[in-house]
Order: sequence, then C-alpha cells, then structure tokens
Amino acid sequence: VVERNVTLKLPKVIVQGSPTAFVSVLGDLMGHALQNLDNLLAMPYGCGEQNMLLFAPDIFILGYLESSGQLTPAIRSKATSFLLSGYQRELTYKHEDGSYSAFGTSDNSGNTWLTAFVMKSFESAKQYIFIDQTVIDQAKTWLGNKQQLNGCFASVGNLIHVDMQGGVNDEVTLSAYVTAALLELGTQRTDPMVSKGLDCLRNISAQVNSTYAIALLSYTFTLAGDQVMRGTLLSRLNQRAVVTGQTLDGRHWGSGRVGTVTDSLDVETTSYVLLAVLSGPLLPQFELGYSASIVRWLGQQQNAFGGFASTQDTVVALQALAKYSTATYSTTGTIAVTVTSPLGSKTQFTVNQSNRLLYQQIQLQEVTGVYNVRASGQGCVFVQVKLLGIAVNTSSNCSAPNLSVGVTVTVRYNGNRTETDMVVIEVKLLSGFSLVEGSLMPVAGSTELKKGETKTYTLVIQQDIAVQNLKPAVVKIYDYYQPSDVAVTQYTSPCNER
Repeated sequence: VVERNVTLKLPKVIVQGSPTAFVSVLGDLMGHALQNLDNLLAMPYGCGEQNMLLFAPDIFILGYLESSGQLTPAIRSKATSFLLSGYQRELTYKHEDGSYSAFGTSDNSGNTWLTAFVMKSFESAKQYIFIDQTVIDQAKTWLGNKQQLNGCFASVGNLIHVDMQGGVNDEVTLSAYVTAALLELGTQRTDPMVSKGLDCLRNISAQVNSTYAIALLSYTFTLAGDQVMRGTLLSRLNQRAVVTGQTLDGRHWGSGRVGTVTDSLDVETTSYVLLAVLSGPLLPQFELGYSASIVRWLGQQQNAFGGFASTQDTVVALQALAKYSTATYSTTGTIAVTVTSPLGSKTQFTVNQSNRLLYQQIQLQEVTGVYNVRASGQGCVFVQVKLLGIAVNTSSNCSAPNLSVGVTVTVRYNGNRTETDMVVIEVKLLSGFSLVEGSLMPVAGSTELKKGETKTYTLVIQQDIAVQNLKPAVVKIYDYYQPSDVAVTQYTSPCNER
C-alpha cells in the first residue's frame, strides 16, 4: 500500500471560474508519453535538435512495447509515421559532409554533438523504418575526423545546448556523449574511435567535478563494460544524491543552481544516472529499489503531456524510463487507486494487465485543497494530478479602428551563467490584432547577444477587429533548454490610455 497527499493551490491572479483540476491514472510509466507522441512539449520546436524530439522518444517507446509484448498494429503505425516524418525533416539539416547542425546549411558547419545525436537515433530507428546506412556512415566518418590525438572529440559548430559543456570542461562531456553514441551504435570497444575516446575519458575523469559530467561518464563506461570505472563513478554520484519526498523515497541529482523551479538539467543528469544503473549488471547498493527511488522523482517532474521541461531532458528521461519499464515489466498484478477529495468524496480506479495502457482521467470537483491518493495491490501505477487555469490582468476598453501599434521589446541577460542556450522571445498578440507582414523578418535574423548587452526588437501589429475590454498580451523571454530562466511582462494598446 502506498499513500500520498497532494495539495492544489491557485495563483493569486486568475480568471474567475477558469481553474480546472484533473487526476489521471495509468498502469504503465510509458503510457503517458505514448498518448502524446506528437505533443510532448508545450513549447515551439523546429530546428535540427528540436525536431529529434519527435523522433527519438518513439524509438524508446516502440522498443519497450515490443519487448513487453504490448505493441499493437495501431501503435506501431502511429509511431512509425512520426519516425518517417522526423527522418525526412532531419535530413534537411544535413550538410554535404554528413554532419548536422541546428539550422542546416544556414550554419557554417555541422555540430559535433548534434551529429552524434542524429547518428545514434537513426541507427536505433533502422528496425522500424528504412534509414539509408550511408547517412549513418557519413556521420560516423565526420565524427572520426573530429577526434583529436588525445582521443577526445573537438567541439565544432554552434552548440545551442550549452549545458553539454557540464559547466567546467566542454571537451569531457562532449567526448563522453560521442563515445556513448558510438557504443549505442553497436561499435565495439576495440574500435579505434571508441578505445581512444575511452582513454581520453579515463585520463581526465578524476579531475571532473560537474555532477552532470560524472553522470554522463558513468553511463558511457557502463556501455563500455568497464565495471571498475562504472562503480567508482556511481559511488561518487551516490554521495551527491538529493533524497526527497514525504517518506524520503525519491532520489535525484541537482545542478546546484539556485531556484524553486526544477532545473531541466537536473532531470537530464538524474536520467543519465538511471541509465548507468540499469544498462549494466546490477551492482550492490544500486539494485532495482535504488532505481525505483529515481523513477519516483522523475515521474513527479513530467508535464501534462508526458514530456518534461525541454527537449534533451525529455529525450534522455524517456530513454531511462523505458529501460526501467522493461526491467520491471510484469504480466500479472492488479492495483486499486482511491482518490479522496478535501470534502471526503472518493473516486476509484482499477489498473490491470488489460487496461494498463488505458489513460483514465476524471475532473476533480474541488479545485483546491489536500487530496489523498492511495494505491493498493501488486504492480506499477502512475498517478498525476493536473491544475489548469488562466491568469490575466484587466484593462480599459480599446475601440480605435485600424490601429497600428509598434511593439518594442528590449532584452538583456544579467544572470549568473557565463553562457546561455538558445533563447526564445514569445510575443502574444492582442485580441483583434494581427502581425503586419514583413515586420518579423528583422527579428528572425537575430543571432547572439553578449552578457550585459541590450538589444531592441520592434514588431508592428494592426487592429483588424475592435475588441471591448481589451486584455493585455504577454511577452516572455526564456532559455529554451532551461525554461526556468524566464522573464515575463505584458503590453497593451496605447488607445487604452486615452
């Protein structure tokens, strides 16, 4: 029997009557992502790395369902259609030399990390769709040309996911990632590229202090079958584990950044630890119970679509959860889940082998308060409580017809990080307004912004329909790979001030 209390609270500013709360129950950790393969992230995507979000998770889910005997023709058809679409789209980001970059030939060169990511993903997808082997071989050859004399891999091209640098030494994490990708490709440890890469990592591992880098190294040496290095690195990680939860049964690894919002790098780091624990022989102290404590924390970080905060944490976390689900899958067991509202009303769910992939959800009658969730029986169940609402501020009416408004956005980064990832500026349009054609082009061409430097962008919007009681529109700027690094403001039409 497992029992938890869940507290639902509303933000201070919210539209009256808009909040709704739901509880959902699934008998499979991968079921939530399976229901939302085409909508894992509630954010924009479109570059060469973000496109892989539509690609890589399908492979992990298909592999798990196939190994557990749950893969149906309907699921296979849906997932392979996404794989085919993602494969064709990713080829548009390919350079003539076989490498890949975020924006394809618009970039000066391919990117080491993205090329390795695409290479290993294409190899894994070969069992489900046709992948041209030449494409994979070209990527591997290109990576081989970037390997240095010490065995490490050189960072080439713009790295928009800068946390791959591990905060200290870009060469270590990048080399670990590429070496792991080669091993996932099926490359033997005796292959010169792999053996030299492992030598590079062994020589520098003792000096590595970044938790992210240690986690990635532990996964790489697990794939390489080096149990001595694996054990040493996992022991270092165990000393850094953060134990949480009402009964101290959750375990994760943090980036050390200050803030109340979970860092997406924490999710990625924790997922690599889980992969390291599960991808080799079980070690004393790192058995399935240890993995379960990691999965409990990861499950609490999933968004309403089954994904996580950003692209890389979603990809790595789903890979790790799929491996855990495969290791713990059972064809027996029934679980009863009871959800008790703050006023005492009860809702019951039953999860068994026949409905474990069925997404069961009900709307909660009481939006706020403390809910009790109780699960009894044998098996695995995933319970998620979601609270949705709309927060706005009101303003006076705006009735001027055919109004054109210049929206000027001034941005500057003053954070503690020496370098951010790709930054997204979202400008919501006022109700009844549309963007003037052509005004977006000067903004779309923007590239880098130096720390402390101020940049100004101007969009022009025009009023198509007069809207009474016009509400302000939101402007948000955030780091794509660290969405917790965010600033939000709002604007309205000047006619509201008349």
